[in-house]
Amino acid sequence: MNLPKVIEDLVNAQNSFDSVSYANCFSENAVVFDEGKTHNGRPEILDWIEESNQKYKSVMKPLECAENGTGIVLSAECSGTFPGSPITLQFHFDIADGYIQSLKVTG
Repeated sequence: MNLPKVIEDLVNAQNSFDSVSYANCFSENAVVFDEGKTHNGRPEILDWIEESNQKYKSVMKPLECAENGTGIVLSAECSGTFPGSPITLQFHFDIADGYIQSLKVTG
């Protein structure tokens, strides 16, 4: 499967629990929507992914990637230390200038 480089970098960072590399996939002003919360800017995104990595130890296995209007939707099997693991989630990305501008995670 051909993933855009920044999404491939994000998946690799997630699967190695590298929170700094994960956060660096996002623009300075990026926004993440996950579990009913909004995280604004790279510092908040770093805090969010660090907490998530410690809490869930989640890894991603990409299943499908498709363009959806102006964005990209990645379906991935996510497994970790959370109830119901593994689950398939959709990651809705808006990308510009090689960085993720927004990410919305849905079930």
